Amino acid sequence: MKLKNKLIYIVSLLIAGLFFCTQNVQAARTDMVDVSNHNGYMTVSNFQDMLNNYGVKAVTTKISEGSYYHDYTASNNIATAQAAGLYINGYHFARYTTVQGAIAEADYAASMAKQDGLPVGAVLISDVEAQEQNGLSRATNNANNQTFINEVAKYGYRSAVYTMSSWLGTKMDVSQGWIASYPYNASGKNWYSGHHSWQWGSTYRFQGSYGNFDVSQNYDNFFTGGQTPLVDPKSTINNNIDVKGNSYKAFTTYKNDGIANPGTNVVSGSSWKSAGISVINSKPYYIIGADTLIPQSSTTFSKVVVVNYRSDYGVNAYDSKGESIRDSNKTFKGGTSWKTQDQLVKLPNVGYTYKVATNEYIPIEYAQGSGFKG
Repeated sequence: MKLKNKLIYIVSLLIAGLFFCTQNVQAARTDMVDVSNHNGYMTVSNFQDMLNNYGVKAVTTKISEGSYYHDYTASNNIATAQAAGLYINGYHFARYTTVQGAIAEADYAASMAKQDGLPVGAVLISDVEAQEQNGLSRATNNANNQTFINEVAKYGYRSAVYTMSSWLGTKMDVSQGWIASYPYNASGKNWYSGHHSWQWGSTYRFQGSYGNFDVSQNYDNFFTGGQTPLVDPKSTINNNIDVKGNSYKAFTTYKNDGIANPGTNVVSGSSWKSAGISVINSKPYYIIGADTLIPQSSTTFSKVVVVNYRSDYGVNAYDSKGESIRDSNKTFKGGTSWKTQDQLVKLPNVGYTYKVATNEYIPIEYAQGSGFKG
């Protein structure tokens, strides 16, 4: 990810008289590893070793570069990292110099990420350290970087900027990003702790070595959250148009306390599987990930619910007045599936319900919807 930094690091060792020193660099935490075609096709056992023996929690794999290069190892690395139980993210090596270029590269990167199976809710980082950005003004780089972040959010990916420490406040401003800076002794250090992550090494070798790796210490859950939902691949978005030729709209997601989750928007036409329903401030939300919810008002339900109550009894249904319907539990047995309307209905003295028949409603706590479309 950072050829220039690697050269600077090597030169600093030579100046210090360390030359070909074989001692291991004292380490900070190895919370995250980033990989690319330079590391080859990573296996499940490779990633499991990192997880089990080194505390690695997340992997960030190269997806693309500019608007012309697609990393051929990305789909493999995404699949094997997930199979090993690690969070998976992606990065794009930026070449953009204009707002229009940033949009084009974001569309390309996000399209490749979807093709490779990067889950919606994952991070798609903009790696900004190329000579193209080195010659631009601070304001121009800031505008281009924000444009990239905004554009990939339309595909359901979170984003931030990765760059070298020497560019902070000079070539660009980064409020919370992923910063690379390599001390010889990183043990016990917490450099750039105001950011999501600090990349402290570029030549880390795991025991039974299978190559050199970039390693990072994370300071929050930015790289390890928000990945439960998966977008239907048939609903791939490109240039504000979905596969059916319809323009899309991005919908804001919310945390469990009802506060907006910036950068986690979902797009219309995408299919999601809900883990349940939460009512916050008297409004229903579908749960689509860890601390990630979307308002019912932004969705169309898939029209099928399954009764999840004891099969030997069943649940009572209610009429539109909120009154229990006698013997309805004999019909609505546990495990049975029922078609429902697009939205939940709030009944007096009952709360939110699914309408499953004419003037028959089942409380949401006794039935689980199978999914919805944004």
